[in-house]
Amino acid sequence: MIKTAEYTISSARVEQCPAGNLPEFAFIGRSNVGKSSLINMLTGKSHLAKTSATPGKTVLINHFLVNGQGAKGRGEKNTKAGNNPLAPCSLPLAPKDAWYLVDLPGYGYAKRGQQQRDELQRMISGYILRREQMMNLFLLIDVRHEPQRIDMEFIQWLGENGIPFSIVFTKADKLSKGKLAANVKFYLDELSKEWEELPPYFVTSSETRQGRDELLDYIESIIQ
Repeated sequence: MIKTAEYTISSARVEQCPAGNLPEFAFIGRSNVGKSSLINMLTGKSHLAKTSATPGKTVLINHFLVNGQGAKGRGEKNTKAGNNPLAPCSLPLAPKDAWYLVDLPGYGYAKRGQQQRDELQRMISGYILRREQMMNLFLLIDVRHEPQRIDMEFIQWLGENGIPFSIVFTKADKLSKGKLAANVKFYLDELSKEWEELPPYFVTSSETRQGRDELLDYIESIIQ
C-alpha cells in the first residue's frame, strides 16, 4: 500500500537522476496512452503527475518518491543531484521501505520535430539501459487499439537488451468485457509469434481503479 508519494526531481539525462540505491519502477508508453492518469491512480494523488489534453507534455525523467508503509525511520539521503544546476543540493530523507516511481517521456509523438524526437530517444534509452536502480519497466498499451508497430518494435528492443518489463493495458473501462478480453488475447497472440515466454501483463483503468492492487502487489514482490 502506498502511504505517501511526492515529486522529487526532473532530469534531462540519466546522470542527473537521484543518487542512492532505492529501487525504481519506470512507466513509459506512447503519447496519450494515459500514463499520468495511471500514475495518479496508483499513488492515490490526483495531481501528482500532470495530465493534459495535449499529448507529449512529458519531456524529462520525473522521479516521485513513494513510501509504501508510512514509516518515518532513517533512510537514504541523496546529497548529489547530478550536474543539473537547477536541482536542489540535497533531496529528502527516504524511509527504508521507499522506492521511486519514474515517469518517462512518451514516444511516438509525431508533432515533435526530428531533433526533439532524437533527444528524447537518447534520454529514454540512456535511462533504460544505464540506470541500475531500475527494477522493472512498465510499458503502457492502450487496450482499445490493435497492436501498433512502434509498440511491437519497442518491445522487441527491450527483449534484445534484456530489460525486465511488464505490459500494462490501459483504458479498460472504455470497452465491454467481451471486447476487452478479445483485444488482450489478440495482443498476446501477436507477441507469442516472436516470444517463447510472454512478459507479465496487467489490465487497468484509471477511472475504475482496476488493476491497482495487482500492480502494487507486483512491485512489492519485486522489492522483497
